Amino acid sequence: MPTYAAALLILQGVAACSRRDDPPIPLATASPPAPAATASHAVSGPKRTVLAFGDSLYAGYGLRPGQSLPDAVRERLRAGGIDATVVNAGVSGDTTADGRRRLAYTLDRLERKPDLVMLGLGGNDVLRQIPPAETRANMAAMLTELDRRGIPVLLTGMMAPPNLGPDYAAGINAIWPDLAKEHHAALYPFILDGVLGKRQLMLPDGIHPNATGVEKIADRVAPLVADRLKELPAI
Repeated sequence: MPTYAAALLILQGVAACSRRDDPPIPLATASPPAPAATASHAVSGPKRTVLAFGDSLYAGYGLRPGQSLPDAVRERLRAGGIDATVVNAGVSGDTTADGRRRLAYTLDRLERKPDLVMLGLGGNDVLRQIPPAETRANMAAMLTELDRRGIPVLLTGMMAPPNLGPDYAAGINAIWPDLAKEHHAALYPFILDGVLGKRQLMLPDGIHPNATGVEKIADRVAPLVADRLKELPAI
């Protein structure tokens, strides 16, 4: 089975073209309306809006419409009775610097302030071996902006493969746990945990999950989103 290091080397050959080959992705597109709730999946309580702000792992790179991670999280929230809309603001190829530049603009364009932001960036920083200090500064700036707006956050973290060296890996891997503590954010430490290296859960590039892999990730991430939403005061 491919290791993280091997998958990274494979993706380095395609990362540069991910922006060029992908169809244009709007900065913020709402998930398709969910089917009418059944008696067993009745939604209740206040309407909640979640902004999924990230890169190709949120955008649904290589997948059909409706198969992205934000879509899968939305379906699980509604199945759990939460009246949630998940807005997909994933852009393939985005680094943390790209995200930092577009975050405020994306938030300002939304019809209403989100109740929660899922923040998932950093994988392309690792691919480009951007210095960890730059990645940390960009992530911290985005979290500070979300703090300023009073928006809770769930971080979906990234990790560096060991072939990039112990110093680089240590610098990258500490970013998300450290910032989660500093900004009181919920944390899913590694977004590809449980799927990376499993060929049956990954696209041929070896690092983006296929539709089945996305479902596996959503099974783990959605409960954290639900817990965070349930902590919010009723509207």
